[in-house]
Amino acid sequence: MNGQALPLKESMLLGLLSLLLFLGLWTVLTVSGIVPRQFLPTPLEVASRFFQLLTSPFAGATLPTHLAASFKRYAYGVLLAAAVGVPLGLLMGWFRLLDDIVTPIFDGLRFIAPIAWVPFAALWFGTGIGGPIMIIFAGAFPPCLINAYRGARFVEPRLIEAAKMLGTNDTRMIMEVLLPAAVPSIIAGLRVSAGLGWQSLVGAELIVAAAGVGFMMVQAQGSVQTATVMTGMIAIGIVGMIIDVLLRQGEGWLRRRRGLEA
Repeated sequence: MNGQALPLKESMLLGLLSLLLFLGLWTVLTVSGIVPRQFLPTPLEVASRFFQLLTSPFAGATLPTHLAASFKRYAYGVLLAAAVGVPLGLLMGWFRLLDDIVTPIFDGLRFIAPIAWVPFAALWFGTGIGGPIMIIFAGAFPPCLINAYRGARFVEPRLIEAAKMLGTNDTRMIMEVLLPAAVPSIIAGLRVSAGLGWQSLVGAELIVAAAGVGFMMVQAQGSVQTATVMTGMIAIGIVGMIIDVLLRQGEGWLRRRRGLEA
């Protein structure tokens, strides 16, 4: 098996061919009547609806406005997860007592799917911004903590020994030794958190939101407007892909800057 990457042109051509094959199969299923158009509109109908929603409101807002509402919740949730998870992970990596206290609780909670927190979010926050933020936090928090913890635990011992010989206190040890060494691991964790947070957001908005892409999709589903539902799905995928590409580029730039890759 050849493990070498394909040239860019060939890779793009294969990607285009796979997309055309997918769209062709989709069109055949719809036009042939195998799947009723009410439940599976044609690609052209979905594309038309997508561009229509860019300027025409549905469920109280246009598609960009719904996306802006979604992204606001998403940003709050992910930033909160990073602000709590990264420092806590570093502290756990240095203070064994804190690690022993937090780990059992964290291990019990991190396996609960973010969507399982929806009933509590609805009871505590209703359809306000707090509910979705809570669910996004539940999805994005574990990777932030785990990667920061691992980054701190696997710092080269010689760096820690050198710092101890210089009489470095705990605060400086964490800020000047553990944090810089753990940055690549933290960035990788943030990338995972960003993806999980975006997925958690959409699940939250399907139930506990009065605006946003998920809310738009629920309203469209209630009136059997499949093209609008699929437009929301496409918008979610596009934004998620953009977020991942930006974070991958940021991670690559950081690794190159630190000499971790050519």
